[in-house]
Amino acid sequence: MAPRCLRFGLAHIMGLPSAGRARSHGGMDKALPVRPQDLVETHPGLALLHLAALLAEGGGADEDTLDLMFEQMEAGALDGLSPVEIWPQLARGLMAPAPAAMVKALRECGVLEIVLPEVDALFGVPQITDAADEIDLGGLVLNALDEAARRAAPLEVRVALLVMHTGKPDSPREHLPVHYRHIERAAPCIATICDRFALPQPCRELALLALNECERVHRTSAMRAGPVAAMLERTGAFRDPPLFEKLLLVATCDYFGYRDKDGETHPKVDLLRAARDACAGIDPAADDLETARAVAIARAFRSERWAQA
Repeated sequence: MAPRCLRFGLAHIMGLPSAGRARSHGGMDKALPVRPQDLVETHPGLALLHLAALLAEGGGADEDTLDLMFEQMEAGALDGLSPVEIWPQLARGLMAPAPAAMVKALRECGVLEIVLPEVDALFGVPQITDAADEIDLGGLVLNALDEAARRAAPLEVRVALLVMHTGKPDSPREHLPVHYRHIERAAPCIATICDRFALPQPCRELALLALNECERVHRTSAMRAGPVAAMLERTGAFRDPPLFEKLLLVATCDYFGYRDKDGETHPKVDLLRAARDACAGIDPAADDLETARAVAIARAFRSERWAQA
């Protein structure tokens, strides 16, 4: 059962009688950090979203809490709220220590389908993995978000992880668990989400970059120095190193979201960093710069085909 402070807090925020049913479903290990200022939301929809954000700060919701959230959603608690009003609570939950708890709670009470239908549609969609098993795309996103929190990732990284798979629910059933041309389908979804919530430009920029490049990061090969050099240029490794590092962090969190990986680093990310470092001494004004970088990368990777070029 939800801690008494949480049950009282939700009832108080929403102007409801205090909830006190005896049913239990899992429960939480500790009380959520409900502070006096957390109990002053006047709009029931904001209170509902605020609670979901609090769940990300202190653990998952039990069945009683989810039931109460569902009742408020059914009663129209979100009516009249604009996406711009909704976003600060979503951002708070995304930046909390357990962002997956917020997303999961919003989905289980029916709110995610209203505020982020593109993300809600990911649940139940299979994704191919390196192993024989498939993974549910919604579960992958939840895992990746919690990995991002563990690595203290900035908001734009967490937003990218939340939205970059949104072209996959529309994949033809006969192709599953492979998602052909999902990038073409996801780009307008991401643009719509960014417009809906008036997200900062860095969130949009990284989300679209991750959509186009994350899978290529996962497929990086030491035997293909030319494409690696092109990727470094395309992803801002030389012109915008902070953006490049954020992309690598997105790829790392996505990689560990599959939950069948060992270690602390993504091997392909390590490879790309080594490739970038191999190009450090090359003059940006050099003739045929991309080839010069490819040769340097090949030498660093001991790739004979390019090393002899």
